[in-house]
Order: sequence, then structure tokens, then C-alpha cells
Amino acid sequence: MKNSKIEWTEATWNPLRGCSRVSEGCRFCYAEKVAERWSRAGEPYEGLVIPSKRGSGGHPRWTGEVRMIDYKLNEPLKWKKPKRIFVNSMSDLFHEKVPLDYILKVFDVMRRADWHQFQVLTKRSRRLLKLNAFIDWPDNVWMGVSVEDDRVTDRIGHLRRTDAQIRFLSLEPLIGPIPKINLDNIHWVIIGGESGPHARIMEPEWAK
Repeated sequence: MKNSKIEWTEATWNPLRGCSRVSEGCRFCYAEKVAERWSRAGEPYEGLVIPSKRGSGGHPRWTGEVRMIDYKLNEPLKWKKPKRIFVNSMSDLFHEKVPLDYILKVFDVMRRADWHQFQVLTKRSRRLLKLNAFIDWPDNVWMGVSVEDDRVTDRIGHLRRTDAQIRFLSLEPLIGPIPKINLDNIHWVIIGGESGPHARIMEPEWAK
């Protein structure tokens, strides 16, 4: 378990490593920067991220490879104190390279660890909806989608059509206004700006 500084959760659990970019919200991905620090030979993210060139002002990038970390699967079952746990802060459970059987293994662990609350967040809402029928949704799993501006609000409709018990949105980093947003059957919303040296402006009016 890794205690988290993320304000809306208490701990992170990463049974996956690696990802790839899908939309503008990924441009300055914080997880790429974290992975870059652990990408040297023999370290956990070796081969999963392309480091930025020193002095170039660039940003590291995921290679697109995703690895299933079997030995981390059962970690939450060992944590006896109830926690609110962000699942895959360093990946995306619904990435196209994650097999359905592995996704179901993750859900099985979350179901058995019913004293925790698990927060799953994805940008791949179409695959989430496609796989919804295969998932036996536990009450302690909160399912969310990232929505960075009004170009990707279709993700909200996909989420709403799932059988998740608790559905939430992460409007973070909010990089553009979303003037009309339907929050029917959405239980929780996170709003925040981008961080880091390349952060794009978030206008307070967008949050209001």
C-alpha cells in the first residue's frame, strides 16, 4: 500500500503499470513524470516510459506497453484498516491491452476486500461500457471517468449506463469550460486544475 497525497483518496493500489495517451487531458500526465523517475535499468517502470531529454523542455511519454503485476493483486486483502483506495493511479484498468480476465480478477479482489472503498477511474469509457455486462459490480466500488473539457463529455453518458453502484467524475485537469453538463445519476464530482511547470490555465468560472 502507498499512502496518497491525492486529496480525494487515502491510498493507491497499482496491479497494473504503464499506459498510453488518449486525449488532451493526458498531455502532461503526472503518472508519466512519476514513472520517469523509476524507469532506469532494473527499476519498476523500465521500458514503460520514454524519458524526456534533459534541457529540452519536453515531457516523458508512455510507450503504450501495459504490464499486469500479479504479485500485487491481493495486496488490499492484507490491509486490515479500512481505506479509500484509488485503483491504478499509474495506469488505466480499462486500457485496451488489459485482458478481460485480469480486469475480473481485480474486481474479485475488490469484492472480497469489502471493508475498503475502491475508486476506479478511466478515460476509456467506451470499453468500460462494453465490458459492463461481464462485471459483477460490488457495492464498495466507485466507478469514475475523467472529463477534461466539453470534447469528451460522451464519457459521462457511458458511465451513466453502467451498473456501478457509485458513479463519479474527475474534471481534473479541467482545461476548458463545460457549459452544459448532465449530472443525473452522478454521485460525486472532483474538480481541479492542472499541476506542474506546463500547467494550462483553469478559469474559476469553469468550476463555478
